[in-house]
Amino acid sequence: MQNLTNLLRPKTLNEFIGQSHIIGKDKALYKLIEKKDIPHLFFYGKPGTGKTTLAKIIAKQSELDFYSFNATSVKVEQFREVFKRYKGALIKPMIFIDEVHRLSKTQQEVLLPIMEDYEAIIIGASTENPFFTLTAGIRSRSFLYEFKALTNNDLEKLLLRACKTINTSIDTEAHNYLIDSSCGDGRALLNLLDFASKIDKNISIDILKDLRNSSMGDGVSSKDSHYDITSAMIKSLRGSDVDASLYYLGRLINGGESIDFISRRLVIFASEDIGNANPNALNLAVSTMTAVNKIGFPEGRIILSQCVVYLASCPKSNTSYNAINKTLSMIKNGKIIDIPNNIKDNAIGYKNPHNFGGWYEQNYLQENLDLYNSKGVAFEKTLDEWINKIKQKRK
Repeated sequence: MQNLTNLLRPKTLNEFIGQSHIIGKDKALYKLIEKKDIPHLFFYGKPGTGKTTLAKIIAKQSELDFYSFNATSVKVEQFREVFKRYKGALIKPMIFIDEVHRLSKTQQEVLLPIMEDYEAIIIGASTENPFFTLTAGIRSRSFLYEFKALTNNDLEKLLLRACKTINTSIDTEAHNYLIDSSCGDGRALLNLLDFASKIDKNISIDILKDLRNSSMGDGVSSKDSHYDITSAMIKSLRGSDVDASLYYLGRLINGGESIDFISRRLVIFASEDIGNANPNALNLAVSTMTAVNKIGFPEGRIILSQCVVYLASCPKSNTSYNAINKTLSMIKNGKIIDIPNNIKDNAIGYKNPHNFGGWYEQNYLQENLDLYNSKGVAFEKTLDEWINKIKQKRK
């Protein structure tokens, strides 16, 4: 017997629920699908958000033969067999690869010439950001789209459609619990509803809680969005509140936020808000990003926690952040200064400071600029002392 998820799987773009930021009728991808002119695509995001479903809709809409593989078990020979079958054919196959982040470098290299010549359309799906898992060659030949958790409104539409399909009623308390506990995962909602309806066609909260006694995570709601919780964590880190920073980190983890997104935000924070007040903060944040993307959850939570406690406890300075913003603004507004001849590529008269005890007075800029203004916070003070020594030598 067909399960509810497959029974309600949309067949057309009009039936598809969610991801309006990708396939709203005014979006570029929607228009390409309508024209049946499909680029190579990689979808990533939380489970149950429609990645596989959209790939199947695209294949059907484009009238392409659809082949589905899972990167955890696919062999290079399977790819080559499909490519050989369509060599010289008028129609192209569409190759869908689930768990695409599991592809080896060798497997990805096999796809490159096929993607380059568009001998097949490649669509991949992953719960992890392809920027960290796919080679630059693959990424440059494709478009990457992040699938967001379904909103409560999306889940409402899905639930209404499901109840009509299987002729099931659900009381208000059970209705709210089903949506809230599914946390943006459409598959999780349908799975729970499916099995609950097999017990009783009039679904109560007791039945639902017997099957699922806790929430799937925070998900997305109008009150506490992905962006609000992230913003709260960053502002708590900036305010050196360790407990608040840990709490919002926990909310992100519990809500199913991707580990690469959290770690990237910490790297940015380390440079933007700590900077040279403690240069080691950036080192630790980058090491955290590398480690957690190799390890993943659940163990990655420990590394993220260590990093968050450290960053919250660090002295704060945004002088480097302000300096580059001021510099770029000046350049964009037309401030272009000629490079002195002594430091051009074919330098005339350049003196290497290493040959003069580490410093030699010479011209590096034709005009004095005031771009960097140190606050003298923590290690910045040490750097300031070295710069001041050099300035004294100039005098």
